[in-house]
Amino acid sequence: MTSGSVTFDAARVALDLVGANSYLTLATAGVGGHPWASPVWFASRGLELFVWASKPGALHSRNIVENPRVSFVVFDSSRAPGEGSAFYVSALAARAEGAEFDEALAVYNERSIARGLAAWKAGELTEPARHRLYRAVPLESFVLDDHDERLRVM
Repeated sequence: MTSGSVTFDAARVALDLVGANSYLTLATAGVGGHPWASPVWFASRGLELFVWASKPGALHSRNIVENPRVSFVVFDSSRAPGEGSAFYVSALAARAEGAEFDEALAVYNERSIARGLAAWKAGELTEPARHRLYRAVPLESFVLDDHDERLRVM
């Protein structure tokens, strides 16, 4: 999108937000439709795959089992109102298992190490450990531009 002489690259804004922030706000709802929002530390492979570790008994994890449709937002909370952008995503989520687990663990560990944290071992995210690895694949996504207008990323 072009605004005057400035081109707004929605995908670049989304990638910058994802790269600069450690948490996303995950919104889930169970079959009864009751919404629940949770901050989760995340890793991603570009804008195509988002991964986090959570306890399977956490409400958002239980909701994903009942209803895999989720949404989430990544934003810079240090910015003043009206000055920041946000990346909004509608996605399908599930516990990472099988080959998807290996891929998710690699993505999660790459981000963990890049942030100065230790890599997770597979046994720390599988039965009987406290946490499991979850993944979300975006269905559609948007960013807000400098004029508070929503632009499609994918």
